[in-house]
Amino acid sequence: MTDALSLKEIETLFTGSDGVFRFARWNRPIVPIIFGVDDETLVHLKTSIVTTIGITGNKIEETDPELGANLMWFFCKEWEEILSVPDLKKLIPNLNDIVKKLQTTSTKSYRIFAFDNEGGIKMCVQLIKVSDETAEMSIQALATGETFQCLVLFSSKAFIDESPIAQISQNNLCVPKPEYAALVRAAYDPVLPVSSQDKSHALRLFARSNIFVSGMNK
Repeated sequence: MTDALSLKEIETLFTGSDGVFRFARWNRPIVPIIFGVDDETLVHLKTSIVTTIGITGNKIEETDPELGANLMWFFCKEWEEILSVPDLKKLIPNLNDIVKKLQTTSTKSYRIFAFDNEGGIKMCVQLIKVSDETAEMSIQALATGETFQCLVLFSSKAFIDESPIAQISQNNLCVPKPEYAALVRAAYDPVLPVSSQDKSHALRLFARSNIFVSGMNK
């Protein structure tokens, strides 16, 4: 039996440390591209990325007419390696500041979003530092967890205390937890706006995610 996320939990997922509610979803098909891994790892990563994006109902395309690719993954061993990626500073003008900040923290991944005129997500750059901790994770677990957090604009505080991903004991595959999958599926309901800073939007997400959870429990 799956319980839906509460209204308060949904509000918290999209409320920043400044107390402002911010919601956004992708407003175009997603085009992933991955740098910094070998060919075998690349195949496994792409499979998990495509599977996880599938819960949104959004399309995955081969190319974005404006950007070429719009979900970009960069793997590195040290954060400063990111600065040598060609043309990345053109996409992210404050990249130097971001890397300096990352070098002073213990974080292993960082996401940078860009938005269109409607406030919808048009690009996400995902930076991942390969450490002993990430190396011990399965590729599928890493890809599923990181992709899930790219699907909508979650608060930087989201998932600090609880992962949105669960492992299926029968086959050791990792999937988004049903309550979180229902929330993201609800976020992509075509009747909802692609972005909102109105906390009442959480109520609409709550109502629709409950419908999806009810369907899972039948």
